Amino acid sequence: QVELVESGGGLVPPGGSLRLSCKASGSSFAAYSMGWFRQTPGNEREFVAAIKGWSSSTYYANSVKGRFTMSRDNAKNTVYLQMNSLQAEDTAVYYCAADRHLITSSLGLAPQYDYWGQGTQVTVSL
Repeated sequence: QVELVESGGGLVPPGGSLRLSCKASGSSFAAYSMGWFRQTPGNEREFVAAIKGWSSSTYYANSVKGRFTMSRDNAKNTVYLQMNSLQAEDTAVYYCAADRHLITSSLGLAPQYDYWGQGTQVTVSL
């Protein structure tokens, strides 16, 4: 069983930056593939970024490529999402997800993840 707790959301003006964190409980954190997804009211959860277990390989949605950077610190059981050049369209609830058995082609698929955090709100507005 893995518990995920996100933090770092908030209100930021367009062009600003935020860093989200997701801390995981449990052991063998390095083995887990981790993902960031976001969701707005009335819409499905959308893939943002992922990082494979036992790896530092990262994958991004086209909409955030070049602006967002995902990283992991296995010693702290934590993944991060550094978000730069934020736009109004980035406003959403951001969720952290984990799964131990994903293949690369499944990293962007929300239903493939077994564990989810409670979400953190990111609002980009003046």
